[in-house]
Amino acid sequence: MSQEVRNLEPKPLWNKFADLNAVPRPSKKEERVVEFMVDFGKNLGLDVVVDDVMNVIIKKSATAGMENRKTIVMQSHLDMVHQKNNDTVFDFESEGIKMKIEGDWVKAEGTTLGADNGLGVATIMAILESTDIPHPAIEALFTIDEETGMTGALGLQGGYLTGEILLNLDTEDDDEFSIGCAGGVDLTATRSYSQEVARGTSLKISVKGLQGGHSGMQIHEGLGNANKLMNRILHSTNSYMHISEVMGGGLRNAIPRESNAIVVTEDIEEFNKAFETVKSELVEEYKTIEPDMVITVSQAEDVKTRMSADSQTAFIRAIYAAHNGVYRMSPDIEDLVETSNNVARVEVKEGKIEVLCLTRSSVESGKWDLANNLTSAFELAGFEVTTSGSYPGWKPNRDSEILTVLEEKYESLFNEKPRVMACHAGLECGILGTNYPDMDMISFGPTIKGAHSPDERASISSAQKYWKFTMEVLKNIPVKK
Repeated sequence: MSQEVRNLEPKPLWNKFADLNAVPRPSKKEERVVEFMVDFGKNLGLDVVVDDVMNVIIKKSATAGMENRKTIVMQSHLDMVHQKNNDTVFDFESEGIKMKIEGDWVKAEGTTLGADNGLGVATIMAILESTDIPHPAIEALFTIDEETGMTGALGLQGGYLTGEILLNLDTEDDDEFSIGCAGGVDLTATRSYSQEVARGTSLKISVKGLQGGHSGMQIHEGLGNANKLMNRILHSTNSYMHISEVMGGGLRNAIPRESNAIVVTEDIEEFNKAFETVKSELVEEYKTIEPDMVITVSQAEDVKTRMSADSQTAFIRAIYAAHNGVYRMSPDIEDLVETSNNVARVEVKEGKIEVLCLTRSSVESGKWDLANNLTSAFELAGFEVTTSGSYPGWKPNRDSEILTVLEEKYESLFNEKPRVMACHAGLECGILGTNYPDMDMISFGPTIKGAHSPDERASISSAQKYWKFTMEVLKNIPVKK
C-alpha cells in the first residue's frame, strides 16, 4: 500500500512521508527517528545539529536570487500519537505504519496515521532535498516529544536559531492560519484504596466504539469520553456491585475511546436492571454523535479482591466531579475554546487509583483556575494531586508581517480569504517564543481529520493545495531590512 501512496502527487511530499512512516517514532522514544533525520541531513551535505534534548536542526543556504530574503525556520515535530483499534495487532515500537488510500484520503490500517505532524516533517524534508524549489535560507527545526509534554520545544535553548520568521506546519485545516494557541498542564490524581475479599459474580463492563480524537481541537464537539461514560454506569449500579478493576483511556491528548471495568455483584438481577437503564439512557443521549458506541456486560473470570464501599463511593464521586470538556469559551475570539479539560485515563488496580488529565487554556490564569478546580474535587475525595509539564500559550499578533504575506498569497491563489484564528491545540510556537521572542510566527498545514485516533486521515487534494501554497510562500518571504 505504501507504493500507492508514493505515487500520489506531489510525489516529493508523499515519498518523504512514506519514508518517515517506515520509522517507528513514539513520543519519548524518538532515538530511531532522530538518527534517521541526522542521516538524512548529512547525506545531503547539510549542516546538522542535535541539541541537548535531541531536537534536530538542519540548515540549508538560500537558492540563487533569494539570498536577500529573511532566514526562515521551518518547524514540525518528529513524534506521533500511538493509538490503535482494540482488535488491531500492531507494535508501534517495531513496525512502520501501514497506509492505504480510500477515495481522497490516506489512512492507516487500524492505527493512527502519523500525518500529525508527519506531513509537516515530510514537507520540510522534500524542500531540503530539492534542487529546483526557490527558497530563502532555511533552518529546519525538528522537535521531539510534542505529543506528550512538548519537552523538545521546552528544552530548545536560545542561540541555535537565527531565523526571523517561523513557519510551523502543524495546523490541520488547509484554509486556516493559526496565530495563537492554548497552553497546557498535566494533572495527575492518585490515591490508594482498601480492598476486601471479592464475593459474588464477576462481570466485565465495556464501553467502546467511540470516535475519540484530539483533546484540544475536538473538545468542543461533545464527543463521548469513555471514562466519564463508564463512571456514569458505575454510579448508577453502585448499590449492586463492587469495583475490582477499571482501565479506561490512554494518552492525555486523546479523547478516550474505550473503557473496561471488572466488578463483582451479589445481586445480579438488580445489577442488570440498573445497568440496562443507564445503558439505554447513554445510547439515547449519544445516538447522534456516537452512533457506533457499544456498551456491554459479560461474565468475567472470578476476581479475588474488590474495592471497599467507602473507597468506591469516593472514587466514583471524584470522577463525577472532575470537569471534562469545555470550561470557558473565549470572550475575545469568536468560537474559540479558551479553557478545557480532558479526563484522559482512569486506572484502578491492586489498591491504587490513578487519573490523568490534560488541562488547556489560552489564558494562563484560566489554565490554573481549572487546574485548581480539579485539584479541589480530587483532594476532597482523598486523592493526592500533582501537576507537571506546564507550557505557555501563544498570544495572537494580528499585525504579523508573515501573516500579511500568507493572507495575500492565499487569496491570490484560491480566490477566497483564509480563516485566521487561534486554536485550542498546544502548538509549539508559544514555547519557542520564550527563547526567541522576536521571531514572527505562523502555523498552517494540510487538512487532517481524526488526529490522535485510528480514524486519522489526510486529504490528498488538500495536500496538493497545501504544497502549491507552500511553494508560493517560500518565493515571497520578505526581504531583509
